Amino acid sequence: MAETADDRLRLLIERIERLEEEKKGISDDIRDVYNEAKAVGYDVKIMRQIVRLRKMKPDDRREMDMVLETYRSALGLD
Repeated sequence: MAETADDRLRLLIERIERLEEEKKGISDDIRDVYNEAKAVGYDVKIMRQIVRLRKMKPDDRREMDMVLETYRSALGLD
């Protein structure tokens, strides 16, 4: 029996809903890890920045560092 367009749409929506639920669970797990880090004295704000930096390509990170240094220098934040 052929799958109808309505069946296909329903299946796609159900897959999205399952993935959204998994994403929520993973987000909760990540929050728990940050809370654990905070409980032992780590600066969670800095940890989030480090995670963001580690996701970047090295060239993009270097470029961002150069622009940041230029702005800091222009504003006398050295």
